[in-house]
Amino acid sequence: MDQQDQYDVAVIGGGPAGLMAAEVLAGSGAAVTIYERMPSLARKFLLAGRGGLNLTHSEELAHLLQRYAPPEPRLLDAIKAFPPDALRKWCEDLSQTTFVGSSGRVFPTAMKASPLLRAWLKRLGAMGVKVKTRHQWTGWNEEGWLRFESPEGPVVVAPDATVLALGGASWPRLGSDGGWVDIVGSIGVRVAPLEPSNCGFLVPWTDVFRSRFEGEPIKRIGLSVGGASVVGEAVVTKTGLEGGAIYAVSAPLRGALAPTGETTLVVDLRPGMTLEELKERLERPRAKQSLSTFLRKSVHLPPVAINLLQEAAVMSGAPLNTLSPAALAERIKAVPVRISGIAPMDKAISTAGGIAWGDIDEHFMLRRRAGTFVAGEMLDWDAPTGGFLLQASFATGAAAARGALQWRAAMQAA
Repeated sequence: MDQQDQYDVAVIGGGPAGLMAAEVLAGSGAAVTIYERMPSLARKFLLAGRGGLNLTHSEELAHLLQRYAPPEPRLLDAIKAFPPDALRKWCEDLSQTTFVGSSGRVFPTAMKASPLLRAWLKRLGAMGVKVKTRHQWTGWNEEGWLRFESPEGPVVVAPDATVLALGGASWPRLGSDGGWVDIVGSIGVRVAPLEPSNCGFLVPWTDVFRSRFEGEPIKRIGLSVGGASVVGEAVVTKTGLEGGAIYAVSAPLRGALAPTGETTLVVDLRPGMTLEELKERLERPRAKQSLSTFLRKSVHLPPVAINLLQEAAVMSGAPLNTLSPAALAERIKAVPVRISGIAPMDKAISTAGGIAWGDIDEHFMLRRRAGTFVAGEMLDWDAPTGGFLLQASFATGAAAARGALQWRAAMQAA
């Protein structure tokens, strides 16, 4: 492409979606500049890698696609075009091998985000991608040019196309604060309200339970709400519950909370044991054992689980000692936990909601702003943890870039 005819594209947002868009565009000869409001790129990506960067998931593609809600065809087509195998190959091309964990999740062998990010930024630099940090996007001026606030003062740029990849509203201190909602709303773009997803939920614990078990995991439990169920692990927090199993049911929990602000989460403390097996064990003589000791020895409940039973007993007004073995077995299989709200947005792993799919075309371009494309968590989709979040961010970044390239080709042909 001649310098004179070079396609000038601004990518706003330096997370995975924005960086992937920049790579696809630069790989096709575009002159790309990434604008990021923070002092450095991909801060949330680096945080995600602290405990082992979960890039994607190895499950069969048809099943993986069912993890996304709503099941928007354009989102699913983007993932099909850049599926987990392609993402793993991309990592290997950056000399970052990957492996599949016992849960099916895919991680870089280094188990960190920093080596991958360093290799990626080095490649982007070699491709000619420019980076301007500390540039806060503030919208468009009357001519439709991009406006930024920078350390040097206001900046106005007029690229040929723009890719917006500003993330959701979780972890605002890392760069994603949802400040773009009012900007795109000002031109008539519809945005579904941003809500915490893969987040903790509030439980009105007693002071005794909170002080004793804050930070304690509750392992190998089943959770059910609104017709959804999952087996996994939760963690007691000062204000409620969080952890993998809680995140997996965050969407139905949000839905159940919506009408009144309260709902009940049903916890199965022994999902690997049938109700009849529990009854048989609980009917055995207790002798002089305390109820807690009996429950620990007969059905292998840890102290945190036993005390969760006690919490439910306090709420119901029916002490555990008054329950028959059959009733106690039923309670163990279905402990009602009162959920009184959602933990704050800034503690959520991701956000649900975003730009309505009806307001972008098949190329991820805003219908109300020709030449402006959208990727990542800005769009209205939700997914659980387990690699599904990053997978869709990478895939939609690539899809938005392809859309920008196709739009350019159509403009040249017209």
